[in-house]
Amino acid sequence: MNTIPTKAESVKPHAPPAHSGAVAPPDAVPMLDLQRQYDQVGAEVLAAVGRVCASQHYILGSEVEAFERELADFCGARDAVGCSSGTDALWLALVAAGVQPGDRVLTTPFSFFASASAIVRAGARPFFADIDPHTFNLDPMRVESFLRAARRDKMRALLPVHLYGQCADMDAFQRLAEEFHLSLVEDAAQAIGARWADESGKVRNAGSVGVAAAFSFYPTKNLSAYGDAGLVTTNDAEIAAHMRRLRNHGSPQRYVHEEFGWNCRLDAIQAAILRVKLKYVEGWNEARRERAMRYDRLFRESGLAASQSTTSNRQSAIPDSAIPDDFPVHLPHTAAAAHHVFHQYVVRAYRRDELREFLAARKIGTEVYYPIPLHLQPCFVYLGYREGDFPEAERAAKEVLALPMFPELTEDEQRRVVESIADFYC
Repeated sequence: MNTIPTKAESVKPHAPPAHSGAVAPPDAVPMLDLQRQYDQVGAEVLAAVGRVCASQHYILGSEVEAFERELADFCGARDAVGCSSGTDALWLALVAAGVQPGDRVLTTPFSFFASASAIVRAGARPFFADIDPHTFNLDPMRVESFLRAARRDKMRALLPVHLYGQCADMDAFQRLAEEFHLSLVEDAAQAIGARWADESGKVRNAGSVGVAAAFSFYPTKNLSAYGDAGLVTTNDAEIAAHMRRLRNHGSPQRYVHEEFGWNCRLDAIQAAILRVKLKYVEGWNEARRERAMRYDRLFRESGLAASQSTTSNRQSAIPDSAIPDDFPVHLPHTAAAAHHVFHQYVVRAYRRDELREFLAARKIGTEVYYPIPLHLQPCFVYLGYREGDFPEAERAAKEVLALPMFPELTEDEQRRVVESIADFYC
């Protein structure tokens, strides 16, 4: 295609509906294909599982301890505490960081449900600030405005989310946490291996900046278990010890319970599998970054999207007016200080839902992360938020579309994705 219609022109129903009878390509492009990864590591994984079965130690134990050490080293943190899921990891991190019933925790409205539900589970009340429209991460300028205007007597923690594999602005959030005496807890569920270069040029890994950081190893993650698993990193020995008690019914030793905890221990089989995969995750992350760059190039060459560049502005995103309105697809934006690991490759797409139906008819997988902002979830009606309170999060929920992204994704598959999107808009 040589030209692309402007946004105003794109309102015309020029694209055929998904049910138009067009012949779909014979081969699907999956959103994620774990079989390709298993083909690479399957033999090692089965050997690791066999090792655990032969040991007869299935919960915690030496495999978990070894994985905790290796993951802490990978993230540049002092300690790590394995647990049963990323959701439990968030709860452990918040409680061990000092969040108590009646406290307030400030986070983003544009994230997976667990980012806010873990706050409630800790007995606290979630508060929200809007997102940066380019990175989709919590906007530090909006956070600062909120903190300067709001009652802060019970505000205990700040919980930025490293969404889609890109670190939030940790320089700004560290300063705000120090100024307002808040515990900085990282939701790094999607960001294993992501990095942030601070203002001095020092590069720090996700999971090494806040007082604690929660990771998820759900099967779709960049580092994935064969089931649910999670982990919390920290540089504080007392916080690590507290989390080890909390994950085991509040018990520092068998049948002695110092507090009410939870049963959220990490299985040894999952730890053994993750130890195998940890050796590969840097290479897999780099493959994701290469595929993200290829998507960028293909979209630009097709005329579907404008060129995107990083910005050195650390405090907030460039103004909304800098987003070109005459292109139907807006590419992911990476902050200059961020090393993005592309857990997801997420674009903004005009007529997103129609496009998704069109791609589904061609057997191309997509997902929407996330269609309903947290402040508009039915269970959070008691918080008193209304539609319009966080317009950037609400706009993102209507426009974001995650395209197929995994390390083994081929160039031919990516071309099919982009060419199909071009067919929809032209």
